[in-house]
Parts: sequence; structure tokens; C-alpha cells
Amino acid sequence: MSRSGIWYTKNISIKNSALQAPKLFRRTSHIILDNVHFANAEETMWTCNDIKITNSQINGDYFGKDSQNIYLDHVSVVGNYVFDGAENIEVHNSTFISKDAFWNCNNVTIYDSIIDGEYLAWNTNNITLINCKIESDQGLNYIDHLEIKNGSLIHTDLAFEYVSNLDVELNTKIDSIKNPISGKITVPEIGTLIIDPDKVDPSKTELDCPKKRYKNCSF
Repeated sequence: MSRSGIWYTKNISIKNSALQAPKLFRRTSHIILDNVHFANAEETMWTCNDIKITNSQINGDYFGKDSQNIYLDHVSVVGNYVFDGAENIEVHNSTFISKDAFWNCNNVTIYDSIIDGEYLAWNTNNITLINCKIESDQGLNYIDHLEIKNGSLIHTDLAFEYVSNLDVELNTKIDSIKNPISGKITVPEIGTLIIDPDKVDPSKTELDCPKKRYKNCSF
């Protein structure tokens, strides 16, 4: 229950525990957490290295800021701005309800998970989403190297703006796509496709979509 309780620590394992105070774990390395509940994870796990969290619940804003080498499996996160500026993240079977999740990150791979929140993963490099269900207002923009395999983007609009090196395979309709830079998008239906040739070169993005509606296009 101690605020700012675990800083500058190496090699720590916590299991079957309740962590109730904010600002836990700063500049800490080699952390193993299993079956823990963060009741107030505000500004927790900042600038940490080598983190493994399994079977756990996290509640609070700004979790995991500027941390590296992170592994999550069966983790639930409810809180905004999760993993801002983090690097080398691998996630399995987890759920995120978070505005601005995974901003400014490098090297993120997420498997079999659910993500719900606005403005997902802006300004991130190298993000891969496999078998994931996503709902995001203006999500997945301003990214270099975005890969999605067997993904669902539900109620997601204005996606892929200024995203380069796309490799996207969706199994559901996407509401709208705006000004992708380059790559390939495979999707059964696009509600609205917005392409401004004054801002992007339409020839650099391949669209495999049997059903789409164009807006502001001149190609």
C-alpha cells in the first residue's frame, strides 16, 4: 500500500498479491508478476526493464511509460495512455480499454487480444496485431510498418492516416480509411475511402477490397 514503494530494485517477483498504491515500480529491472491486482496503477512501471506480467489486472492511467522488454499474457488493462514510449512489447490473450494506448512505441507484437480506445498506437514504429479485435476512433495512424493478420477493426474510422509499409488483412468491414502512404490493405468492405492525391501517392497503396465507397478521390 506504500506510494512510490518499489524503485531502483533488481530481480523482484510478486505473486497472488494486491498492489494498491500508485507510482509503484520506477527504474526497476527483472520484474515477474503473476496473479496480481493493481487497484491504482497510476504512473506505475515507469522506465523499467525486463517485465513479465501474467494472469493479472491493471487499473490506472500511464502504466508502463518508457519501459522496455515487456511480456504480458492474460492481462487486463483499464486505464489511459498505457505503454507510452515503451519498446519491445509482446502481448498474448489480453484486453486493453485505454485511450492513446501504445503511443510513441517501438516493436510491439500483440496476439489474440482485444483493444478498445481512441487514437490507438499513434507515432509508433513496427507494430504487429495478430488475431486481434480492435475498436478505435481514429486509431492506427502515423505509423511506420504496421502489420495486421486476421484482424477486426470494429467501429474504427479514419484509420491508417499517413501509415507507411502497411501489410493489413482484415476480416470485417472498416468504417473509413484516410490517406495511407504505402503498402497493401485487404478488407471485405470499406465504408468510406478518403484519398487526397495532394498529400499521398495513391499508387503506392494496394487495396484489395470488393466493396468500397470513395470520397475526395481523384485517381
